[in-house]
Amino acid sequence: MTQPVTTTVHLLRHGEVHNPTGILYGRSPGFNLSDLGRQMAQRVADTIGDRDITRVFASPLERAQQTAQPLATALGLPIETDERVIESGNKFQGKRFADGNGVLRQPSSWRHLWNPWRPSWGEPYKQVVARMVAAVNDARRAAEGHETVVVSHQLPIWMTRLYAENRAFVHDPRKRQCTLCSLTSLTFEGERLRTITYSEPAGDLIPVKDRGAVFSAGGSDATVPGGTPR
Repeated sequence: MTQPVTTTVHLLRHGEVHNPTGILYGRSPGFNLSDLGRQMAQRVADTIGDRDITRVFASPLERAQQTAQPLATALGLPIETDERVIESGNKFQGKRFADGNGVLRQPSSWRHLWNPWRPSWGEPYKQVVARMVAAVNDARRAAEGHETVVVSHQLPIWMTRLYAENRAFVHDPRKRQCTLCSLTSLTFEGERLRTITYSEPAGDLIPVKDRGAVFSAGGSDATVPGGTPR
């Protein structure tokens, strides 16, 4: 009997963005990687550039494309843009969040916060998951028997993991296990998701002052008992 082939889809979060005013940039154009973000992207390329990666996909946003570039160059592969792995939509896009004086302290914003299950302030979680899972499955088929990288954004990657692990979508954003330039790796046997592993190739580059924003939602490895993106 033929054994199913093993394929790994690595969901790579982009690197640090140059954003000195603390804007929630969301899908806004013109937000590029900082110098540190470019170092992070290069670190990823240096870490996994010798693996059996046959396709590189990325969100259309600049920060994702720029994160993908060093790895694509190391592998001699083109970057394939996938609109489905773009950042989640958010009603607060373009607003300021920094220094405790951001948009959430304004009463006019509170009308968007009534339903955390949907959520009422942005793209529905179920919609995010549907487009991400479709992209993951297409990436898996495109690289069957090998590995592939999909460069996306924190919330879409985290929602994909919650779905794969059969966990509730409502969560504390501070506890997402998805740091800058981290890898959430989905390993399949045939069409069946067997394991999810998490790693931080550029973790040591994150400034100490920002480590408080990096939270863990469990161990570095998580086995999914029967879970699979459908």
